[in-house]
Order: sequence, then C-alpha cells, then structure tokens
Amino acid sequence: MIRRFALKNFKKSVCLSEVGVLIWNQKMSLTLQTPSSTTLSSASSIHRTRTTRFTSFSLSLRSTPSPTTLHFNSHTSLPQTRASASSINAASTTELDVVSAFSEIVPDTVIFDDFQKFPLTAATVSSSFLLGICALPDTIFRNAVDMALADSKCYALENSNARLSCFVNKAFANVGSDLVKLVPGRVSTEVDARLAYDTHAIIRKVHDLLKSYDDSDVPPQRLLFKIPSTWQGIEAARLLESEGIQTHLTFVYSFAQAAAAAQAGASVIQIFVGRIRDWARNHSGDTEIESAQIRGEDPGLALATKAYNYIHKYGHKSKLIAAAVRNKQDLFSLLGIDYIIAPLKVLQSLKESVASSDEKYSFVRRLSPQSAAKYTFSDEELVKWDQDSLAKAMGPAAVQLLAAGLDGYADQAKRVEDLFGKIWPPPNV
Repeated sequence: MIRRFALKNFKKSVCLSEVGVLIWNQKMSLTLQTPSSTTLSSASSIHRTRTTRFTSFSLSLRSTPSPTTLHFNSHTSLPQTRASASSINAASTTELDVVSAFSEIVPDTVIFDDFQKFPLTAATVSSSFLLGICALPDTIFRNAVDMALADSKCYALENSNARLSCFVNKAFANVGSDLVKLVPGRVSTEVDARLAYDTHAIIRKVHDLLKSYDDSDVPPQRLLFKIPSTWQGIEAARLLESEGIQTHLTFVYSFAQAAAAAQAGASVIQIFVGRIRDWARNHSGDTEIESAQIRGEDPGLALATKAYNYIHKYGHKSKLIAAAVRNKQDLFSLLGIDYIIAPLKVLQSLKESVASSDEKYSFVRRLSPQSAAKYTFSDEELVKWDQDSLAKAMGPAAVQLLAAGLDGYADQAKRVEDLFGKIWPPPNV
C-alpha cells in the first residue's frame, strides 16, 4: 500500500541539478536510441528513446567473450607473438583490430553517442556515476535512481543512517541492474572507500549490495565488487572469493599489493600505470620505482609487467587490468596483458589508423604465459604476504597514491549521501 502510494506520487525527478559534476558537456546534446525490446525486455526502467547530454562512466572487464564485439578474449593461448604481415590487410584492418588480438581493449569511458563506435563490453557503477546521473536533466538511468529513493523497504527504516545507506545501496544495484542488461560482460560495483580499513565492514557492504542485486534477479556471476587494495580490502577479497563472490581489487601501486591480491584469489587486479609514472616524475625515494628507472624502464609499465608475470608463472586465477593508459605506446608496451582500459582518444586514434605490413613499428605480444615462465623473482618477492610484510614493502608511491585514491572515492561517496539526504523524502511521500 505504501509502495503503491509512493510510486503514484513520485512523478517528479528527485535528482537535483545542483550537484557539481565533472562528467558532462553543456554545449552539446544528442538523441540516444536504447537497445531493442528483446535485449531489455525486463528493463522497465530504461526508456525507449531519450534526449540527453553527455555523460560517462568507467568500464571494468568482461567475463565472457561476445560475438557481437570486436574484442578478443585474451585468455586464449596465442601461438604467435607478432602480427604477421600476411594477416594485415591495409585496406580494412585497423590498429585497433590488431592490438585486440593480443589483449582485450576496453573503453575507459563511454559517451552516450559513442555506443556504436566503441560498444560497451562491461561497466562500473560508482559514486561519481550516480552524481552524473543526478546532475543530468534526462538519462536512461535516471529512473533507476528515482526508484531507489522511493523504495518502501528503505524509507520504512527508522534509523536515518540505515535508511540513507539503504537508499545508496539500492541506487547502486538499480543502476547496475540496468547496466547488466546493456553489456555482455560483468558489472563492477564500487564498495564504499570509507570502509577500506575494516575487513568485516567491507564484507557486510558487499553482502548488502548483493542482496539488492538479488532483489532485481541479477545473477552473481555477472557482478564484481570493486574494493581498495588495503590489507583489509585484500583480506575481505579473500573471504568473499571463498564464498564464490567475485572481487575487483583496485588502487594497486606496488608489486607487494599485486602479489598479495593474487594470493587472495581476487578475480581482477587493476594497476594504474599512468599514475605511477606521474608520481615518479615529481617525487623520489621509492626503491621499487627507482629500480625500474635504473633499468631504463617506465615504472608503471614495469609494475604491470611484473605483476602479470607473477600471476601467470605461479598459476593464480586473477586477471590483470592495466588502467590509466595514456597513449598508444603504453598500449603497445602492454600487449598480451589480460585487459587494457584505454581512453577514448587513444581508441579513436587506433581505429582511424590502418595497420599495414610496412609500419615502422611492429605489433608484438610483450606479455604471455610463456614469457612469464622465464621471469625470475627474488626470494623476498615470493613470500606469503601478510599485513606486516605488505606494510613494509609498500613504498611512498603506493602509500601516497592509495591514500589519494581513497580520499577521492570517499569524497564522492559523501557527496552522494549529502545529495540523497537533501532530496528525501520525495514530494508527497
């Protein structure tokens, strides 16, 4: 009875445009045609046609290959390490086609009018994405947030903090459920960064989110839960994975974090190669970074390479994502890694560049299980990582970059709560 009353009277959008949002372009608008009714037969919250402004959201990885996309599943063993000249048809093969044969290339962000250019394969729902939805006058995801704030189970809670947490969980799950219907791969859901140093709180949050997804009949195999790579986050991932819940460990900036995450059995480990390079340009005193520089290597690319070799040499199940890739050369240097999250400008350049057999550079698979088997690790790197050894091994770059990432995510989560607190209860409820 209460729910029917709420929905009947909840006709006006409850998301306010007062939010300061980082992800839209005020100068342009477009018309978005959503997928067919067969694709979204159960997605009553997604409108058939919308006129909206630009927005964007981060992508993670996909769990299974899709015949409708150009992406190649990098898990398949590749006998070749170089794209042969005979396989390159200068009239039709782009650089994007070639590099996609070595690693799965995933868009870093998707602007709504780029769905056809770079089809979504997987997605991440985050606090920043919720803020973007609430700031835009009209998006296909707006109804998902509105319905969360009209949820009768949430607003029946007497404790205001519990009620607000319920609204946020429901908004994440509603938007994530819509994304699951739009992408063939997995949807990664951000776990509140303010819980990063509390293992049990992380696990409780994931269970709450999973329950909200279950209410929408989303199978757990379509989901990942994005957790910061503190020791407590890594331990939470270990326990969640033992329950069959897939985890996505982020903010990895050191080999110790990557190895500990792999030992924990995380489904996905994400390394931000460009951020490590940025830190190295302006700071010093990190032994791991300086060792890579002495060898003449880029420290971010070196970490991704080392982590890949560790995971594949010692048979860990984790898949590795290289993020914060800044240019095509970064991408070429990582070919063979499981997934590469590439900016739209890099993808556009790859798509517009024809791959001919007489290119001045060659397309080489730099990383492979075969090359990983030959990589040598020191005894200190092959320890069973625990909280103390991880803390000692993380240099200033990892400590500072992890802290900065947590602060940014925590700020966005707080902004979502502040916004929801201002606009609840909705009109006439």
